[in-house]
Amino acid sequence: MSDSADVPEDECLAVWCAGDDWCAVTCTMDVIDKKWHPVIIHRLLQHDALRFNALSNEVGEITNKMLSQSLDDLEEKELVDREIVSEKPVAVEYSLTDRGESLQPVIDSLEEWGKTYLQPAKSKDDSAC
Repeated sequence: MSDSADVPEDECLAVWCAGDDWCAVTCTMDVIDKKWHPVIIHRLLQHDALRFNALSNEVGEITNKMLSQSLDDLEEKELVDREIVSEKPVAVEYSLTDRGESLQPVIDSLEEWGKTYLQPAKSKDDSAC
C-alpha cells in the first residue's frame, strides 16, 4: 500500500478528505464520482476520440446539457482534451489526455467487478443442493 505522504495534501484535487490524513481514494473518487464521468471515460477509452454527437450516442441516456457540463468538468480536471477539428461548421472532438488514459485500469477494474458481483442476490431458498 502506498504512503499517503507521496503527494502533498495541497495537491489533492478533492476539497475534503476522510479523516486527518490525505486520502488517495477520496481524491480519486472526487475526480470520477459524477454519474456520467466513468461512462464518458470508458467510451473514450474504447474509441480514442469522438465528436460530441457520437459521444452522446455512445453514452446513451444523457442530455446534451449534462454531457457538455461533464465534458467541461473532465477537461478542467485535465482528463479530457477538446480539439476543434473544423471551423465551418464548427466540429469538436474529445479525447482523453494521458492523465485520463491512466484511468484505464480503474475503469477496467470497475467493469470487471460489476460483471462479477452485480447479479441478483440469491435468497436462502435459492441455494444449490
